[in-house]
Amino acid sequence: MHIILAPDSFKGSLSATEVCQAMARGIKKVVPEAKIIPVPMADGGEGTTSSIVDATHGTLVEGVSVHDPLGRPIAASYGITGDGQTAVIELAAASGLSLLKPAELDPSLTTTYGTGELIRHALDQGLRTFIICLGGSATNDAGTGLLKALGYRFLDDSGRELPDGGLALQHLHMVDDTDADPRLRDCSFQIACDVANPLVGETGASAVFGPQKGATPQMVSELDKALHRFADVVEQKRGIRLHHLAGAGAAGGTAAGLLAFLNAQLLSGIQLVKKTVAFDALLQNHKPHLILTGEGKLDAQTCYGKVIAGICQSAKSYHIPVIALAGAIGDDLEPLYKEGLTAAFAIANGPLTLEDSFAKAALLIEKQTEQIMRTYNLKGGKY
Repeated sequence: MHIILAPDSFKGSLSATEVCQAMARGIKKVVPEAKIIPVPMADGGEGTTSSIVDATHGTLVEGVSVHDPLGRPIAASYGITGDGQTAVIELAAASGLSLLKPAELDPSLTTTYGTGELIRHALDQGLRTFIICLGGSATNDAGTGLLKALGYRFLDDSGRELPDGGLALQHLHMVDDTDADPRLRDCSFQIACDVANPLVGETGASAVFGPQKGATPQMVSELDKALHRFADVVEQKRGIRLHHLAGAGAAGGTAAGLLAFLNAQLLSGIQLVKKTVAFDALLQNHKPHLILTGEGKLDAQTCYGKVIAGICQSAKSYHIPVIALAGAIGDDLEPLYKEGLTAAFAIANGPLTLEDSFAKAALLIEKQTEQIMRTYNLKGGKY
């Protein structure tokens, strides 16, 4: 029996690799002879680097000296794919929410500069192909900090360089690329993203994601105006209209900055990860009897660019059953069933606090996987 394990991380508790390990233990209790193919997955958010590195047998570059969202020195990491050709860089590694205390959150000031430093380090290693993963940012600066680290200058109407942070963009007058790193001309950038929000407006970067980064209602309005100004200047300089482009608002508008100045390609995170790990080829070559996937929360929104939806779409083409595990399951899964999901199971086996669920996640996944496999065996290996 061939079984592919393709879960996302259970955020706050287990990485995708650790979820695979727990699932494998549950399977082996029932079908010890099963051939298990672990393929840790992600959709562009935190954990995408480790998923791609693990799946491609790549390497992790650790201890890179960069700056956090408030400009303080930290050590961060990025990945290199197994073929040695592509750098996989998460915005969260140097510019993420998790790097700040709650009282420090302030998207009017935070910067993506540290992410640009990671890109620069990868350039120094000879890498010219990049996957930039946009989940988990603490910023709203349209990626201007990242671009500053690569030599771009953002100037006001007096020719002075703007300070860091999203709010400063309200004074943007021009962009000077004279000193932009010349190596960028030989690079290709792909953006892994799991949202479709535009840059500005009621569903834009500031309005939707600003509050979770510490923005007050007044700040949201000001940040939105600042991003609007950024988009106006980009349109004047580059002839690219970003204001309402789907996905341009990802990571506080970092997607917009990458699209405008690095000629990046914006892609669904899960589709990009599937392509990078050659997921469909795995299905063709191994012809699995079953796919087990999972993520922290499963609901109707999972259909929109999340790991489980992407797995179901591929599996449906090959008529392979897909079973999902989740920490919590919402009411309406009909859209996922239409995408090819066979069944979904919550991992909780009784009343648990959130803290207990996180602490016991590996054991809960292992036990629920065991029960799934016992049912699968009872039905003669069919769903």
